[in-house]
Amino acid sequence: MNVTLIEHTPNPERTVALAARLCYSPTSIDELREKLEASDIESFLDKIMSMGHHSVLEHVSFTFGIEGVSRVTTHQLVRHRIASFSQQSQRYVSHKEEFTSIMPDTIAEHPEARHIFAFMSETVHKAYAQLIEMGIPAEDARYILPNATETKIIMTMNARELLHFFALRCCQRAQWEIREMSVEILRLVKRVAPIIFRDAGPGCVGGPCPEGKLCCGQTTEVREFYKNLE
Repeated sequence: MNVTLIEHTPNPERTVALAARLCYSPTSIDELREKLEASDIESFLDKIMSMGHHSVLEHVSFTFGIEGVSRVTTHQLVRHRIASFSQQSQRYVSHKEEFTSIMPDTIAEHPEARHIFAFMSETVHKAYAQLIEMGIPAEDARYILPNATETKIIMTMNARELLHFFALRCCQRAQWEIREMSVEILRLVKRVAPIIFRDAGPGCVGGPCPEGKLCCGQTTEVREFYKNLE
C-alpha cells in the first residue's frame, strides 16, 4: 500500500482560523487577514474545536493518491460520500498482461490457504486474458475479476469529513486494509495541519468507546497509539 498527499489547501490552519474569526467579527476580511498572527492561530483553533464549530473545517481540503489496495477497500472508501474520487477504470485499463491481487495476511501466513489464493488468482488472470483474446470487451471481461484485484484511486476530502472518516475507519473494529489506509492518511495530514488533527482518530480517542458491547477492549492502548502518531 502506498498513500501520498498530492495537494492540500495552502496554509490550511490559517484558512480555518480566518474563516472562524470572520464569524465573530465586524471587521473586513482584508483587515482580519492582516491582523491574524501566527501566534494566535493555535489558541483560536483550540477554541473553535472545543466549541464544536466544525463547519469552518470544510474550507480546507486534501488530495491523496492511494495505490496497492484492493477493490474491497475502495468499495468501502467511496461510501464516504462527502468526498471526490477518481479510480482506475477496469473498463479502459486491461488486466490482460498484468494482474495483481491483494492477499490478506491471514491467508499469506497459512501455506494451504496461500496456495489456494495464488491458484485462484492465476486461474482468474488466465480466464480474463482468454476472454480478451476471444474479443470480449474489457468492460465485460472484468466481471470475473475478484474483490482482491489491486486498484488505484485519487481522493479529495475536506478536513471536517476527514475527522469523521478517522473516527470510523481508524477504529480497531474497522476492516484491516481500510484501517491501515486511514492511519497513513492521518499520519500525512498531521504533518501539515497538526492542530486541526491533534485529537483525530477513532471515536474512543476523545471520549468513551462508541462501540458499546462491541468495544475491542484496547481503549488505553489505542489512545496512546494515536497520541504518539507522527
